[in-house]
Amino acid sequence: MRYIKKKITTIADKPLTNITEPAPELIAAIDLGSNSFHMIICSVTDGQLKTIDRIKEMVRLASGLNERNILDEATQERALACLKRFGQRIQGFPENNVHIVGTNTLRTAKNAAHFLHHAENALGYPIHIISGIEEARLIYQGVAHSLQSNAQRRLVMDIGGGSTEYIIGTNDSIAKKESLRMGCVTVSNQFFADGSINQQKLQSALLFVNHRLRGDKKQFTSKHWDEAIGASGSIRAIRKVLVAQQWTPGGISLEGLEQLKSHILNCQHISELKLEGLDPDRLPVFIGGFVILYATFISLGIETMSVSDGALREGLIYDHLGRLSNHDVRSQTVTTLAKHYNTDTNQAELIQSTISNLFDQVKPFLGAQSKSMLQKLLWAAELHEIGRNIAHSQYHKHGAYIIKHGDLSGFSQQNQNLLSLLVLSHRKKIPLKKIAELPPPWNKSSFYMVIIFRLAVLLQRNRNYSALPDFKISLSKKRMQLTFLDNWLADAPLTHADLQQEQAYLKKANFTLDIS
Repeated sequence: MRYIKKKITTIADKPLTNITEPAPELIAAIDLGSNSFHMIICSVTDGQLKTIDRIKEMVRLASGLNERNILDEATQERALACLKRFGQRIQGFPENNVHIVGTNTLRTAKNAAHFLHHAENALGYPIHIISGIEEARLIYQGVAHSLQSNAQRRLVMDIGGGSTEYIIGTNDSIAKKESLRMGCVTVSNQFFADGSINQQKLQSALLFVNHRLRGDKKQFTSKHWDEAIGASGSIRAIRKVLVAQQWTPGGISLEGLEQLKSHILNCQHISELKLEGLDPDRLPVFIGGFVILYATFISLGIETMSVSDGALREGLIYDHLGRLSNHDVRSQTVTTLAKHYNTDTNQAELIQSTISNLFDQVKPFLGAQSKSMLQKLLWAAELHEIGRNIAHSQYHKHGAYIIKHGDLSGFSQQNQNLLSLLVLSHRKKIPLKKIAELPPPWNKSSFYMVIIFRLAVLLQRNRNYSALPDFKISLSKKRMQLTFLDNWLADAPLTHADLQQEQAYLKKANFTLDIS
């Protein structure tokens, strides 16, 4: 395993504008890929984003998956050793300034939760697992921000260790995106595990990639875009080899790939490749990356491809800065989903207003997490009735299923699970077991979020803000006190009955709701 660290001056060619919150002095983004772990640290000064540090280690996480998708101990130890080094570099960073994502292997590994527990301890920060579609979105953002704006439609391709992403977009707007389960590590392990090379093995690998591409070929062929751009270590490594051999003038060409293919077939083992420009650390997975890229060129009709330095971690940085400038893609996703399922926006706003009122009164108890908790509850309020579009009966379960299993741009799997649980919990029984299964800190704090959400929904049952009187609320670890002014509750028998039912639900959770 090689440890690489270098400092560079800048990754951006355009200033950042419309920052509505103070920009953090330093931001770190970490990509726990299936082949390599990457960390980038950036500063924001006078509206300009600059990269001040990069660290990369080839961990080859995907190589540690066995046939049962269990990540072996040796690979876990290698990964944790890397993360301890990363953790030292970002020690002392505020949690909101560090963004860490896991990709294909951590999506696939059945023992990912066990590994993540130790990985978060090693880093000192939470890790979010993102879907392949979310990975594609972030990759495109990283690439788009590294390029000059133009009106051309771009095909962006990124070959990871366990998955390959394809995205079509113009400037920073995405039209199509897909993530396929094939990567330089998995293809190398499946077809070239012993290092030997022959025509049959190469043809089998190419057929495998073509089969993976078959379902998405039509929407990504060359007639749908004007220029092709590659990202990722595999594509950069291939470009470096082609240039060193003078098989291509600059980027990557089909002619150059054909020459590389001929060279590969003249070798009987990967150790014989001996290509100028090929890093020895890249050698074990080089052919897997080549097969994916070559098959993509042939299948999609690509003649030439330029190569971008921007990728997933740069996308994470820009995504975070977008949230500071009131361009949080998660809020856009929630609003789009609510509109798609024809929710009652007035009712959602009533519940959001009541949640905000409740939060203002209990913020001292909730502490530093209150801002993040409030944002997630406001999203849940906007989505809590999407299940009604399917059926009124058990609509909270339908809504929770849609949120948990949908491709929600901007959301990690953990945040989708939390949002799903909030929607599931807003009525009927409280799913205490599911709450306990959430990762820290949500396995503790989400219980209070559920209580507040349920109370807001209950108080807005009349779907009329004018019907709700002033009230006071206090919250402690095992008790909530709810007091209505002017003896309002005596003239609201339905609300009184609903609150008594809520007392019974909370009592089963060993929590007391006092009403007066």
